[in-house]
Amino acid sequence: MFQDRLQAQLLPALQAAFQELFGQAPEAKAITFQATRPEFEGDVTINVFPFLKLSAKGPEQTATALGEHLKAHLPVVDRFNVVKGFLNIVVADGYWLEFLDVARTKDILRFPATGDQVMVEYSSPNTNKPLHLGHLRNIFLGFSMSRILQAVGHEVVRVQIINDRGIHICKSMVAWRAYGNGETPMSSGLKGDKLVGKYYVAFDKVYKEEVAGLVAGGLSPEEAGKKAPIMLEAQEMLRQWEANDPDVRALWATMNGWVYDGFNATYAAMGVDFDKLYYESETYLLGKQDVLDGMDEGIFFRKPDGSVWVDLTADGLDEKLLLRGDGTSVYITQDVGTAIRRFEEFPGLKRLIYTVGNEQDYHFKVLFRILKKLGYAWADGLYHLSYGMVDLPSGKMKSREGTVVDADDLIAEVIADAAGATQAQGKLDDFTAREKEDLFRMIGLAALKYFLLKVDPRKRMLFDPKASIDLQGHTGPFIQYTYARIRSLLRKAGYGEGPAERERGAAVSLGPGEKAVIKLLHQLPAALNEAAERMDPASLANQAYELVKAYNAFYQSIPVLKEEDAGKRQLRLELSAAVGIAVKKAMWCLGIEVPERM
Repeated sequence: MFQDRLQAQLLPALQAAFQELFGQAPEAKAITFQATRPEFEGDVTINVFPFLKLSAKGPEQTATALGEHLKAHLPVVDRFNVVKGFLNIVVADGYWLEFLDVARTKDILRFPATGDQVMVEYSSPNTNKPLHLGHLRNIFLGFSMSRILQAVGHEVVRVQIINDRGIHICKSMVAWRAYGNGETPMSSGLKGDKLVGKYYVAFDKVYKEEVAGLVAGGLSPEEAGKKAPIMLEAQEMLRQWEANDPDVRALWATMNGWVYDGFNATYAAMGVDFDKLYYESETYLLGKQDVLDGMDEGIFFRKPDGSVWVDLTADGLDEKLLLRGDGTSVYITQDVGTAIRRFEEFPGLKRLIYTVGNEQDYHFKVLFRILKKLGYAWADGLYHLSYGMVDLPSGKMKSREGTVVDADDLIAEVIADAAGATQAQGKLDDFTAREKEDLFRMIGLAALKYFLLKVDPRKRMLFDPKASIDLQGHTGPFIQYTYARIRSLLRKAGYGEGPAERERGAAVSLGPGEKAVIKLLHQLPAALNEAAERMDPASLANQAYELVKAYNAFYQSIPVLKEEDAGKRQLRLELSAAVGIAVKKAMWCLGIEVPERM
């Protein structure tokens, strides 16, 4: 379990102070620590109001007595002040310097291994269209959470389930067979996922035209939708697929293969990967026997038409269909079966995290409750990482109409914007063409990923490509630029190439700017822990930004290389090095690379 380094010293000393002063000590969980408000002197604040019954004294007396005891017995406490019932502690410079020594030599964002195995599912696309902006938020959230969980000590399994069957897949197949004239990715020059997506859009166009014609002939829109010839053809193809028709299966395998090649190219460009792939074509029949077993045990019930249901009204939910009257499964049934098989396949699995949009919130409440009713203790370890929709300034996206913001196109756009913004700085004269290309890719992806990750995933958000690339704003490129600045500074100083000039334990005082940076650095592990506990990378992303913002203010106002005092110069170099190490790891946790120079 994570515990703040400073709190690890303060907490037992505070409990000892309570015991000695007042005869009894509160439980550790009852004591909370807060950062001191900026208008008061201090680093850590303790609210003593909850303990006045225990002390039998007024708030100021209680806080003062505790402060005096801590100062007398704990070297880390330099001084204190009391504001009403709040004890503000000023931490000794020696503590911050000792922490700095740790931060510059060790990875402060690597927690001890827990031994817990966690599975994170993300992406999970359909094989009838390319990846789009909505997928990007899903993928970056899932991948970053997998790395955050890895950093705090878990063994992580990254998976996706590919939705490679169903009527939506057959729509692309029907349109390609009717209008494709044998077109392939090689003959067209299109990525495979884009080629298949082109025919998904073509299907919708023809379908709408046929529906309009039938409505003009006297049918209602609902009847026309059911009787449109191209829709009937797609439904027939689905029946043939389920009957293992060799020609339909061959076409399905070929077109899906095109899509997989396209997806893999996009994943490689994003810098994300998976440990295992699941395919709906292999899992869609799972769960049926589990449901039948549950019905035999009285967990589910059968209606007169033969369908099987679960009653979740006592849980504040509704009745949910699990098997149709003809015995066929519905979508949640295969989710039940797939979850069970995953925990069988990975016996050490403790948690399973589904990264899925918030339109499926109810679905996962039902799924988790069903698995709980089936008696699986691991159901308590299921979690839905829910996220809101991403909009662009141009508005919403619609896949069927071909107005979706393609992931590849968006990545290319932010990379092009990165190239323009970076070249405008005029600092790339000594870069080769390949180095420039790698740098622009790195900056563009950082802009995209950070912009999507710095916002609470539960919130709907607006992605602005131009704002995301700002080298001076609350952006990934700003953090990258700060890291590159630190690396440049250390190279110029020859840091790490010779013996340190500041002897360990030397009396070097910290200025306000230096202390502000160290304190934010000190808070970074807590932000990582919060991100892991809340399943929200935003806390880590924003803390990393606050750290580099403070470092930039320090860098601009306090000379480093011009400092004549050897001890102070070395201290500031060590501070810079520690920030660089931590920022690089924090960005790694977010799935973002940092360049050595910009």
